[in-house]
Amino acid sequence: MSDFERGFVKPPFMAETSAPSNPRKIPERSEIEERYKWNLEDIYPSADEWERSFAELEAKLDGLAAYDGKLGASADVLLAFLRKEDAFSKELGKLCVYAGMKSHEDLRVTRNQELADRAENLSMRHSAATSFSDPEILALPDGRLDEFMAANEGLRLYAFHFAELLREREHVLSHREEELLAQTHEIGNVAQNTFTMLTDADMKFPVIRDENGQDVELTEERYYKLSRSRNRDVRRSAFEGIHNTYGAYRNALGSLYAGSVKGDIFYSKARRYTSSLNAALFADNVPDAVYENVVNTANTHASLLHEYMALRARALGLDELHFYDLNVPLSDEPLSDVPWEDALTMVTEALAPLGADYAGNLKRGFSERWIDVYENQGKRKGAYSWGSYGTRPYVLLNYNGTLRDVFTIAHEMGHSLHSWYAHAAQPQVYADYTILLAEVASTTNEALLLEYLLRKSTTEAERKWLLAYYFDMVRTTFFRQAMFAEYEKETHRRAENGEPLTPASLGELWRELNAKTYGPGMTIDEPLRMEWARIPHFYTAFYVYKYVTGFTAAGAFSDAILNEGDAARERYLTFLKSGSSDFSLEILKKTGVDLTVAAPFEKTMATFGEKLKEARKLF
Repeated sequence: MSDFERGFVKPPFMAETSAPSNPRKIPERSEIEERYKWNLEDIYPSADEWERSFAELEAKLDGLAAYDGKLGASADVLLAFLRKEDAFSKELGKLCVYAGMKSHEDLRVTRNQELADRAENLSMRHSAATSFSDPEILALPDGRLDEFMAANEGLRLYAFHFAELLREREHVLSHREEELLAQTHEIGNVAQNTFTMLTDADMKFPVIRDENGQDVELTEERYYKLSRSRNRDVRRSAFEGIHNTYGAYRNALGSLYAGSVKGDIFYSKARRYTSSLNAALFADNVPDAVYENVVNTANTHASLLHEYMALRARALGLDELHFYDLNVPLSDEPLSDVPWEDALTMVTEALAPLGADYAGNLKRGFSERWIDVYENQGKRKGAYSWGSYGTRPYVLLNYNGTLRDVFTIAHEMGHSLHSWYAHAAQPQVYADYTILLAEVASTTNEALLLEYLLRKSTTEAERKWLLAYYFDMVRTTFFRQAMFAEYEKETHRRAENGEPLTPASLGELWRELNAKTYGPGMTIDEPLRMEWARIPHFYTAFYVYKYVTGFTAAGAFSDAILNEGDAARERYLTFLKSGSSDFSLEILKKTGVDLTVAAPFEKTMATFGEKLKEARKLF
């Protein structure tokens, strides 16, 4: 997704292929072969079928609203409503997924944007029409839900759902207030939607010269590859081209982000949370201690990152380290321009320790076109996994053939296989899972891929490169995301205290945190002050700390899977199948990972320190 810096045999389940013929020109979608596009026809055979389902579902809204005031009448009435709500939500999920992903294929296609807008509008109307349900259930006399579950066995399925709802009692408002809040959701998404349209569709980046002297149109997808160039002028040009372009829109982007923060504060106050951070953590039943562990561990062990920065500067022969020097490899990649099929094989072999069943489902995703592979004009940037209870778990990529892209395949398929197992094992009410757990599954796949490559390394040069890659995983997934988390905490604190969020203050805070994180060995160039404006996750507040917790828990998972064998693998598959059938931290605790204490985070830093010792000898 966005800014998250992240020997082989052809698999029998995929045909021979190559990347688009001219990698310097971004192709139109029509120029890409069907086999590299996701198969959304599995959801609806055509847009006409989507329209038919939309009309049928829209007509059922009144039927759900008719239960207003009746949920306490009997156990049978409550169960009937919950089952109809589940059925409606299942079809609504399919409508939203199809329309949303069609719109992401090419953001310039107005028709698909209209479908997505209509699906979002129906989702908002559904929320408003059923906004009575939670307040009405919470208004039942104490013990009534227990009586209902005793009277009707079908309601027992919802026991944990009811327990979760009761936990939220003090933050659920009256029927009328819930209805009003539901009607604001579309307005609340304006900042994020405008940011996406501005940066994905409207913003144009300059043409720069690559290391061969050829003109290359700069994009977010191409930026990472260019930032790895051995030619420092190319790296600098790419860095300045990206960040100066964002700087040209600093006032609009500052206004959008400030509006998003104010929206977070509005909703947290409306629901009587103590802060916007408290509101975000409460949803996952996560104590503040977990968030503090993330920020404090990164700050406490920043000296380790400073040591790596010094090692990087020495290895590259630089007197002065800049941000545009952080991605260039310390040694040549053992593989470059990885063909799509080789990438699939690499991921499949790396994840073999997860067992035959996992491997079979992974190959199913590759062969049944769950993945939209290549970049095209107008396509949404980044990568994600998205689906609903009634669809396959699809993956959007912008594959460019780097090893980073191979890790992105493993990461996003981690999300998708998590969904696959949870949807198969859990009833609809518990089939989804929190993002806190999702980042564990995706990052476990990345950790297994890295260990696979380390085991296969046969030369000192390969091991150098892989260790450096590991260090950059720690830098980008642990320290960088922890810095993001601290940035969000501070911007929301300032806004909650009535302090203005201006482009200048946002940029200065970003400079300060980068200086603290990377240490005195890195020069903070002026364009870096605008990097905060590139981070899409900031429009889903307090999300990024979960990359750090995911990285930490994934290290424990991958280590157990590789060293303990079958028992650890079965625990992990049980984790994938758990969905949201228990609180997220409780699901993790069953595997021996307790994120409420500092120990797992300290262990991650200890491993980082140990590998730095080896690197000092190698480099």
